[in-house]
Order: sequence, then C-alpha cells, then structure tokens
Amino acid sequence: MQDKRVALVTGANKGIGLQIAKDLAGHGFTVLVGSRNLERGETAAKSVGADARAIQLDVTNQASITAAAERIQKEFGRLDVLVNNAGIAHSGKLGKSLEEIVKAGRMSVAPLDEVRAVFETNVFGVIAVTQAMLPLLRKAPAARIVNVSSGSGSLTRNSDPKNAQSSIIGMYSASKTALNAVTLGFASDLESTGIKVNAACPGFTATEMNNFQGTRTVEQAAREPVRLALLDANGPTGTYSSDEGTVPW
Repeated sequence: MQDKRVALVTGANKGIGLQIAKDLAGHGFTVLVGSRNLERGETAAKSVGADARAIQLDVTNQASITAAAERIQKEFGRLDVLVNNAGIAHSGKLGKSLEEIVKAGRMSVAPLDEVRAVFETNVFGVIAVTQAMLPLLRKAPAARIVNVSSGSGSLTRNSDPKNAQSSIIGMYSASKTALNAVTLGFASDLESTGIKVNAACPGFTATEMNNFQGTRTVEQAAREPVRLALLDANGPTGTYSSDEGTVPW
C-alpha cells in the first residue's frame, strides 16, 4: 500500500471530470482517470501528468467495474477519494443543441428506453461503482465520496414557479434528483465510518454534454467537487452544494 493518496474520477477523459483529475493531481494525489474507452483515458491521463493512470471503467457494466476495483486493490491497496462524475443527458449522439436535448427529454415525451439509459449511468452507475469501491475506501484513513450532481436536480428550485428552470424539468433533472437521494442514503449509511459523502453542483458548464452552450468553464465547475474531496475531519457529510454555497434539496 502506497503512502500517496489515490483518487478515482469516473468519466474523466474529458470535460469536468478531466479538470477534477488535473486539480486533484495538483493536490498531490495519484489520480485514476476512469474512461469507458481506455485509449481516450490514456490520452487524458497524459494531459494530467505523471501522477495519473488511465483505468477502463464503464459505470453501466458490472464486469468493468469489478475489474477496475480489482486493479486498484492490486496496484494501490486502497482508495482515498471517489468522484462519481460520469453522467449523460441522453443516450444518442453528442452534438445536439441544448434546446433539442431539453425538448426530447420532457417527461411527457421521453422514450422509456431513453429514461432508463440516463438513469443507468447517472444513478445506478453511481450505486454500482460506490458499492464496488467501498472495501477500498474503508481501507483509507479518511475516505471521501463526491457525487457530481446538478442544480437541475433541486426539487426546491424546480417547484418554484419563479424559477425559469422549472419549465424545463425532464429526465436528466429527475436523474439528478434521484442521485441526490442516493447521496443522502450513502452518507447516512457510512457516517459512523468517517467516510464523507456529498453532492456537488458544478453549475451550468460548457461541455460536450450541452454542445458547449453552458456559461461556466470546467475550471470553475471543478472547484466544488475538489473542495469536497479535500474535506478534513471537521467537514460535513450528506450535503448538496456549489461553489456559491448550499443548494436546496
């Protein structure tokens, strides 16, 4: 077991996940760059630096998750930080405009197979990866789990008629609301162990997911997930926050 802290970031070959990986490496972590496509993960890991390793990880594939956990156990013996960043807004090809994504994702018209695909990555994938990594996290002296959520998952905001976002609630928002509930479930279950579990809202970030129509940079988006990954013993668990403060559930 090495002395250097080890972090795994899912969906880290691009976008917010890649920036989180870079920032954690800057804080002295050995960072495992999770990517469904190993070759893309290796390219991303090179951009992170010498302290990064690519790891093949498809959060919707149990065999892939199990193999990743076994590799981490063999090479590092523990896991200090898990950032569940991998997420999708739809299962089709990238490049759709935000307006197209919102229109197709409305609950009244979204195909059930599409809803299942989004939940498979954004919700069930987080549960599967976290459960698989828990034996490794339990071996760390102060493990942290960060689930990258979204402000669109806030029921408080979404139920406010004064909030413009309330008119575009769809399957993606619903998946992030479910993720928030999952976060609270893990936080409650693991509180006695000292493992802290929190949800981070990166804000409306320009990424491939929204055809780069977001208003924030990935550098800004990574701030809160990284802060939560670095919480000390006095830090909270079971919270939902952005770099501007608490986000209402």
